[in-house]
Amino acid sequence: MSNKTKLKIGEFSQMMQVTVKTLRHYEQKGLLLPDEVDRWTGYRYYSIEQMQKLQSIRDLQSLGFSLDEIKDLYDDDSHTPSVRQMDEKIKETELQLNQLIARRNRLLEWKNSRKQITKMEKFNIQSLPEIIVASHREVIPNYEALGPMCYEKIGPEMQRLGCKCPKPGYCFTVEHNGEYTPTDIDIEYCEQVEEMGTDSAIIKFKKLPAIPKALCMKHIGPYEKFYESFIETFKYMEQNGYKIAGQPRTSYVDGPWNQDDPEQWVSVIQIPIE
Repeated sequence: MSNKTKLKIGEFSQMMQVTVKTLRHYEQKGLLLPDEVDRWTGYRYYSIEQMQKLQSIRDLQSLGFSLDEIKDLYDDDSHTPSVRQMDEKIKETELQLNQLIARRNRLLEWKNSRKQITKMEKFNIQSLPEIIVASHREVIPNYEALGPMCYEKIGPEMQRLGCKCPKPGYCFTVEHNGEYTPTDIDIEYCEQVEEMGTDSAIIKFKKLPAIPKALCMKHIGPYEKFYESFIETFKYMEQNGYKIAGQPRTSYVDGPWNQDDPEQWVSVIQIPIE
């Protein structure tokens, strides 16, 4: 060992651009042991040959091999994956690739639908298709309680029931008070799901019929200001000779789950008309 170049762990770490923490992790795994450990000081020394081994480990990691798989290769003295192992890794990579492409496509759909809503005229008329929803009805103290109800109670229960929601996602509320009330709001939250599930104490599943014509108005701001948009919507209906033909829905596009500023929340009021 006396003729060999010995590098302290810090020097080896710096030259190979790898953290000391990573080198210690490799050592714990039995993957890259120091060439020498001084029994008096505990200092770890690495050799020049270990630079090449570290590079081989990195190369295998970049090809998707786990540290455990790499250790097995070194334990077998092969250092190189077999054709069968490479075929398995190719299959695994193709599966991950397909999953990533599917995720990208869903994200693009979601982004495009968000863009459409952002660009949407203040008023427009749409047909709403027949859908299956998971619904929850509750009397909440005020509109501020709507967010926590959704992500603290309804979200976890839908996850527990294994609900699958089509992207980009469609959720809305229907109020059952029969008249305006700022407190004790009897509200039903509905979220579109792919299929009927089994009802629980919190969630009920139902199929909602299509609405041939709905007047939609984009509302930007806190939920407490919905009344302003309703005033504007009904004035627009009156001016254009429309009549209400069903229960209004309030659909949520952007809200407290990913936007702290209530002034930036985006909702769409949907009123069935004839």
